[in-house]
Amino acid sequence: EKIYISYDSTNKNCQAGDIEMLEYGNAKVDQGSPIFNYSIAYDTRNKEPLFYEAYPGSINDVSQLQFMLDKAKGYGYKKIGFILDRGYFSKRNIEYMDQCGYSFVIMVRGMASLVNELVLKHKGTFEKKRIHNISDYRVYGITVKQKLYATDEKDRYFHIYHSIEKESAERTQLENRIDEMTKFMKRHSNEMREFGAGFERYFELYYDEEHKTFMFPVEKARVIENEIELCGYFCIITSEKMTAKEAIDLYKSRDASEKLFRGDKSYLGNRSLRVYSDESASAKIFIEFIALIIRSKLFTNLKEEMKSLDKRPNFMTVPAAIKELEKIEMVRQLDNVYRLDHAVTAAQKTILKAFGIDVSYVKYKADEISETLKK
Repeated sequence: EKIYISYDSTNKNCQAGDIEMLEYGNAKVDQGSPIFNYSIAYDTRNKEPLFYEAYPGSINDVSQLQFMLDKAKGYGYKKIGFILDRGYFSKRNIEYMDQCGYSFVIMVRGMASLVNELVLKHKGTFEKKRIHNISDYRVYGITVKQKLYATDEKDRYFHIYHSIEKESAERTQLENRIDEMTKFMKRHSNEMREFGAGFERYFELYYDEEHKTFMFPVEKARVIENEIELCGYFCIITSEKMTAKEAIDLYKSRDASEKLFRGDKSYLGNRSLRVYSDESASAKIFIEFIALIIRSKLFTNLKEEMKSLDKRPNFMTVPAAIKELEKIEMVRQLDNVYRLDHAVTAAQKTILKAFGIDVSYVKYKADEISETLKK
């Protein structure tokens, strides 16, 4: 049975040491230091990281994808598909995934030129019809089959979605951006001032030809109205036939890999690489990956156990659960025998249940450790 792998990347800063893969690139958090890129392939079905990559910071996501696909083939993965963010989208990458025999699920924003005509064509045909409601994500969605580009040899499936909440947020953001741009430009009236392409996209800029000074802006109403028309829409493209709900379910499963990156940088303290040699860097990255596998297992089991609980206790997060379990300890008593210091608490029982462990097993392991220490 086919599994879908979520592939995502981030980058990390490093200021010290002579490390070959450190280069200046498009840093997500720019500290003015060189970076390296770090990516993870995550099995969304079994909920575990499969493999990782570390590569120079100047390489962008689009360029790296084909090399990752070759590695996946080398590892022996066959019946798989990839769930990708829009940063990996390119015609060459789509063609290469076809050559490798891999399926794909990829996000494209509603305002992207690739899909905006498709969105406008179907706008008003599904957004209020309950048959198209996907309540889990508070969106409405339909599926349209067509070619991805003119020379495409295969039909692709475009899943078009609309969210009322997303529309409200995006329209508010757009209106605020236009207002801020207008105020900024008016503050520079009668000055010799050039504005960037971002301003020229939404405004006609008028200058005094004689003095070369900026006079006033006029909104490009049609451009702004076109963007308003597309607010709240997004599109997921899949290589295989599936429903709009199946497509968004698959894409949303990549949330787990994004949480892995957040956990790596926060709980595991790996925002930066503090090493001084290539060997140390490779070793640390490998240990980080092993730690992510363990943390992923903890997170998955705790999350599944939470579903069976009436309440959402605050000790069922990974850091809180580890802190709670650390309270289970053995002490050496007067007869030189190690015993559990106290009974297992209700919170600890709930946490242990997520991993199939009960109180009797804890006592059994404590006795086993005690016997080992006697020797």
